[in-house]
Amino acid sequence: MSYGLLKGKKGIIFGALNEQSIAWKVAERCHEEGAEFILSNAPIALRMGELNALAEKTGSEVIGADATSIEDLEKLFDAAVAKFGKIDFILHSIGMSVNVRKGKHYTEMNYDWLEKGWDISSVSFHKVMRVAWEKDCMNEWGSILALTYIAAQRTFPDYNDMSDNKAYLESIARTFGNYWGERKVRVNTVSQSPTVTTAGSGVKGFGGFLGYAEDMSPLGNATALECADYCVTLFSDLTKKVTMQNLFHDGGFSSSGVTQKVISKYDVE
Repeated sequence: MSYGLLKGKKGIIFGALNEQSIAWKVAERCHEEGAEFILSNAPIALRMGELNALAEKTGSEVIGADATSIEDLEKLFDAAVAKFGKIDFILHSIGMSVNVRKGKHYTEMNYDWLEKGWDISSVSFHKVMRVAWEKDCMNEWGSILALTYIAAQRTFPDYNDMSDNKAYLESIARTFGNYWGERKVRVNTVSQSPTVTTAGSGVKGFGGFLGYAEDMSPLGNATALECADYCVTLFSDLTKKVTMQNLFHDGGFSSSGVTQKVISKYDVE
């Protein structure tokens, strides 16, 4: 069901890769709610070809950009301004750890890989906002979001340096969000349940993460589509005064000490 919550709004969505991606679902829901946007991803992701189907479905333009490159981002935002004028929302759904991909244990960190993953997963969010800031291309009451995970606050085996990356990402949202407030723009992170995506499934023991979170969440894990719905509300005018927050969208997982489902697994008499 569409409510027209984003009618007339323009934006940029980073990170849609395939139909499993949260950013893909966000794009579909934003389109259904009346928004127009540019889809962007790294050139290597564009070569996979799947994003064109989403662009066709949503009537969107695809513009490749390496989010770690200021030059690429400047070209992207220039194109967005030329197309839309000022914009209303940005979604940062970007994350990658070379250490995770290559199975390097946290205690044996490859620091060159660490730096690359940190730049892609965290610093890119600062770079996106910096370019948007310097070009003054956000409308008042605009909304900037990044996707994160509770491993920024709690320890999860094998989430590896992505935990550190997410913690840094959330700090950037708070710090840069303070400055964006001067321009009446809000900045938040959404801490989503573990979700079956290409990136998430690459984490060792992901199935265990998923099952445990389901049992620990009174409402169950939030799906990618449900996360997209939540992002729509945060892009809408209904949340104008929500900023500098890390917003848990996880079925109650973040507030649960233990649930009966989990207790019952260990309650042997």
